[in-house]
Amino acid sequence: MSTPFELLSAHACFGGEQRFYQHASTTIGLPMKFAVYLPPQAQQGPVPAVVYLAGLTCTEETFMVKAGAQRLAAELGLALIAPDTSPRGANVPGEAESWDFGVGAGFYLDATQAPWRTHWRMESYLLDELLPLVTAQLPIDGGRLGITGHSMGGHGALTLALRHPGRFQSLSAFAPICAPTQCPWGDKAFTGYLGPDRSTWIEHDATVLMQHQPVAPYPAGILIDQGLADKFLAEQLHPHLFEAACTAIGQPLALRRHAGYDHGYYFVQSFMADHLQHHARQLVAAPSAGASAR
Repeated sequence: MSTPFELLSAHACFGGEQRFYQHASTTIGLPMKFAVYLPPQAQQGPVPAVVYLAGLTCTEETFMVKAGAQRLAAELGLALIAPDTSPRGANVPGEAESWDFGVGAGFYLDATQAPWRTHWRMESYLLDELLPLVTAQLPIDGGRLGITGHSMGGHGALTLALRHPGRFQSLSAFAPICAPTQCPWGDKAFTGYLGPDRSTWIEHDATVLMQHQPVAPYPAGILIDQGLADKFLAEQLHPHLFEAACTAIGQPLALRRHAGYDHGYYFVQSFMADHLQHHARQLVAAPSAGASAR
């Protein structure tokens, strides 16, 4: 059967298959790459999946190569979906030089400001194009999706889950940017992508979004892990603000603080199993919620 994306490579992995794809994105207007791990259970029919959003400077390969997630995903019957973090090859002035401080990296939102608004539409790309495409073409149940991410991707996981109720049935994050309107990374990215009007920024701030929830959106709980040796913790991440917002509305949150752990993938590896188990408890035995509209 022909598919609207190109299989770049496939690798047998713990009884399943690790695949890397590319497709011509109509939302982004550029070629986009993504990775999918299909567990062995996918040979019998659609399986639930966890979407992983990576952080600054990462690609669709980073999680699949560094996180060590496939072994347990195979045991649990979870597919893994990892998009690239950002558009590439747009030739926007300053794009390559800007990645390390925010603008240029996707931040999982739709930019409204020139020159970024033409291609930097990661929220619409993920919700309206990539996930419908993958769940239609591969044995993945679009009604049983969880979302997680690291750093900038943790920000994306929290905000997309809160901005699109019912789209994701489970939620977690590793060292997320929890209050981007209150940190330098967020200031630079949001100014570039959304402009100087800070009232538009709060629509993409997980702490503010949680403060405005009418009821706890994830009654089965949200899991966040944070290393206390993370050099970005004090200035950029602010998990305590998100924790306070959850407490205020009665949203169960396990915010686990770990002495000695930094911001990198050795930290992510160390707690990946806990996150996959967290998602599996809410996805594997759950009935399909159906593929929700955005």
